[in-house]
Amino acid sequence: MTGDLERNAKEQERIGLEVEALQEQLHALQHNHTVLVNMQQALGGANPAAEADTATVPSLPHQTSAEPKQNKPKKAAATSAKKTTSKKPAAKAPSAKASTEATKPTLVDLIRGHLEQESEPRSAAEISAALTQAHPDRSVKTTVVRTTLEGLVAKSHAHRTKQGSSVFYTTTATSKPAAAEPQQEAVAG
Repeated sequence: MTGDLERNAKEQERIGLEVEALQEQLHALQHNHTVLVNMQQALGGANPAAEADTATVPSLPHQTSAEPKQNKPKKAAATSAKKTTSKKPAAKAPSAKASTEATKPTLVDLIRGHLEQESEPRSAAEISAALTQAHPDRSVKTTVVRTTLEGLVAKSHAHRTKQGSSVFYTTTATSKPAAAEPQQEAVAG
């Protein structure tokens, strides 16, 4: 019985961490969606489909948080409600959102910037530690950084290498001088 309780508690903790990581990813996606809608509105192309998407987005965290019966998802549902309310004023005032955007870059932007500054491959833990040190006002979790990095790899914005049991990430070269480096490694290797 004790063993089952321990396994249950560990499983709850593991799933709770996954839910947190997914909620942070969802928050980033919602933020990106809001920015894109604001940019579209600023360019003068209001699209009813984008407004319909915005209305359906908040229901997703609610559905996710309704499944596990823990205290954490309830908090997540409350934060989802806060996110929804903060999105509506942002859609009405794109200039206010643009100034907020300039002061607080997305996690994806922070990770890309960090990888571009580094000349050597970095692990998710190293990147997380560096971002936490550089941005103490933000909560940067290693699991979220790892998931974000995997998303960048999937979009070919980052490169993943495995050394033993460790996984390291580098940025993909977009400029001409940086593009020469992978070719040199291929010749040397």
